[in-house]
Amino acid sequence: MDLGLHGKVAMVAASSKGLGFGIARELAREGALVSIGARTETEVFDAADALIEETDAEVLANVLDASDPDSIFQWLENTIDAFGGVDLLVVNAGGPPSGNFDAFDDAAWQSAFELTLMSSVRMIRSVLPSMRTAGGGSILTITSVSVKEPIDFLLLSNVMRSGVTSLAKSLSQQLAPENIRVNNLMPGRIDTDRVQSLDKTKAEASDLSEEEIRLAAEQGIPLGRYGTIEEFGRLGAFLLSDAASYITGQTIAVDGGSTKTVW
Repeated sequence: MDLGLHGKVAMVAASSKGLGFGIARELAREGALVSIGARTETEVFDAADALIEETDAEVLANVLDASDPDSIFQWLENTIDAFGGVDLLVVNAGGPPSGNFDAFDDAAWQSAFELTLMSSVRMIRSVLPSMRTAGGGSILTITSVSVKEPIDFLLLSNVMRSGVTSLAKSLSQQLAPENIRVNNLMPGRIDTDRVQSLDKTKAEASDLSEEEIRLAAEQGIPLGRYGTIEEFGRLGAFLLSDAASYITGQTIAVDGGSTKTVW
């Protein structure tokens, strides 16, 4: 299937590894011009080099602090200077700290708000002029299955990512007449550094090993395993592409069947 991504300009946030990297790699494989952003300079430049070596695509590395408006603006400027515009955007950011309600003061809530929700608002706001000039575009937000079934020890993430999901749905209605599509992906247990870190945290808070925590989690997944970033990335690239041109306003779980909700 031709996804129609060749020559499209894609900005992918939090993409030096994990879910963002998975989508960036699939976009590069399909011939898109990919501008990746991540907080750590060495990691994002190493990721760009890896993508170029594997796919021979044009990849631009950017240091990005998703909680900083100026950093987001600079990422946009760098992308437009290099590639001329923006057709596709992947909204993504590292998750806020884990913990229960009593663990968080006002500063923690504000930090999570800036990192997760306001970063989404600012990234989307930044690319809309370019997409409108081009006559359309595609935006993909990444949240979590916790927006359907809240996860006990991820309170900050539950609340802020639910806001991102509502933002994506609202914008899908507003922007559809301008041929700008907005969809949301909810990862479940994908085998990323973030999930491994959460498994480690749970193990440290219990008498179980990390392996036992993982095995217990896998028993709750109908497909019986964690997903891979390749599997996640392929769906992300599809939703961003012209092959998904009649899909907007959707929130799709990539979770091996673990989510129990009907909608």
